[in-house]
Amino acid sequence: MIRFLNVYYPVRTLILMAVDTLIVWASFLLATWYAFGRDSYLVRNVEYGRVTIVVYILAALLLCHYFDLYDTSRLITEGDWYFRVLLVPGLMALVLALVAMFWPKTLLGHYSSLIGLVMLTVGLLGWRMSFCWLVRLTILIERVYVLGMGARAQRLVQGLRQNSAIGVEVASWTGELEGAVTRDSVAAHLLETIHKQRVRRVIIAMPERRGAIPVNELFNLWVHGVKIEEATSWLEKTSGKIEVENLYPSWLMFSGGLPLKDATRWLRRFLDFVVAVLTLMVAALFVPFIALAIRLDSSGSVFYRQKRVGRGERIFYCYKFRTMHQDSEANTGPTSADNGDPRITRVGRFLRISRLAEIPQLWCVLKGDMAFVGPRPECPEFVEWLKKEIPYYGMRHLVRPGITGWAQIKYGHHSTVEDLREELQYDLFYMKNASIGLDLLIMLRTIKMVLLLRGEH
Repeated sequence: MIRFLNVYYPVRTLILMAVDTLIVWASFLLATWYAFGRDSYLVRNVEYGRVTIVVYILAALLLCHYFDLYDTSRLITEGDWYFRVLLVPGLMALVLALVAMFWPKTLLGHYSSLIGLVMLTVGLLGWRMSFCWLVRLTILIERVYVLGMGARAQRLVQGLRQNSAIGVEVASWTGELEGAVTRDSVAAHLLETIHKQRVRRVIIAMPERRGAIPVNELFNLWVHGVKIEEATSWLEKTSGKIEVENLYPSWLMFSGGLPLKDATRWLRRFLDFVVAVLTLMVAALFVPFIALAIRLDSSGSVFYRQKRVGRGERIFYCYKFRTMHQDSEANTGPTSADNGDPRITRVGRFLRISRLAEIPQLWCVLKGDMAFVGPRPECPEFVEWLKKEIPYYGMRHLVRPGITGWAQIKYGHHSTVEDLREELQYDLFYMKNASIGLDLLIMLRTIKMVLLLRGEH
């Protein structure tokens, strides 16, 4: 995996996107040349044809993302990928037809856009077929050995085997060792696996290392070019979270992720403010209809506010569209609501699934109480309790809470202590790797979830 702007990207996914970009660019470039001949140079440079092609590229990449065409594990295992590939040029053709009706001069003329779409269809289908064949070649799959046999090693092995997108295969691990587990038997199993299956990387996942790791054998392997790595970074890459059970203050201090630099905080705050203003201008068109639907569905106020804990454990009011019956928490106080909670109204259920209930939180972003991306804000009553139950829970308040976040898109929202512990691990991953690039990735995935009505926020 490659880390860029504090985001881990599988190499396969980056190759897939890079070749897609070349295919879109080449398709419309060749289509322009075919339609205009020598005059294609004027179309690209004088009539802003290059800008149009860049727009085509961005549109194609976003559609591929929307249809999960960069989820390489699905691409390899599921047979409907060709249908999803055909949807990309199909939707682009529909949009281009609408644009041609109202702004024809913005398109590449002489049917070159149509020719380009035909070339794009053939190119995407051919490239995906080639990709599915290439990634199955054993020469392109890296074999690793996981040294360890506890719960931590099991989680790593499971994560590597389920995450085929990173192109790593677990050749074996210490848990497959037969007979008595001793230092010598572990060393023998390790060396046998490496020599027979040509393993080039060993990942150490042992909780207790003194006297258990075959140090001399590992050193000799390292001298001969075998990579020796610790499991923490691999668990972080494969799961997208930082395990609280194996977290130590020393690791946090030397991890390089926290706290955020002042320049980064100010830049993110500026972007949050600008995007919140633009989003509110668009959302204002829908607010009257949402308010009317809420009032017709159940009696009570349109908006709902509740105390939340923000950065530095400062208390602020969080605003949402009301999704429950009025005064549903009058007797119980703040309580979590799951999908089947009878307190949720019919309109409220749709607002939660579509995330439209979060629109009033844009006001919290403008005021600086929240950000677009960050940990989910919790009630003060929950925070005081969870700080006693979950180690490092208070670290969530080093950054502003967000309308969406890494934990929300990776894990969703749950109410038990164990679920909230799991959610914290995703929050810690986000805080350690916080960057503009990661925020953009989270926003793109959130938009995708909203459009597909996946999950509940």
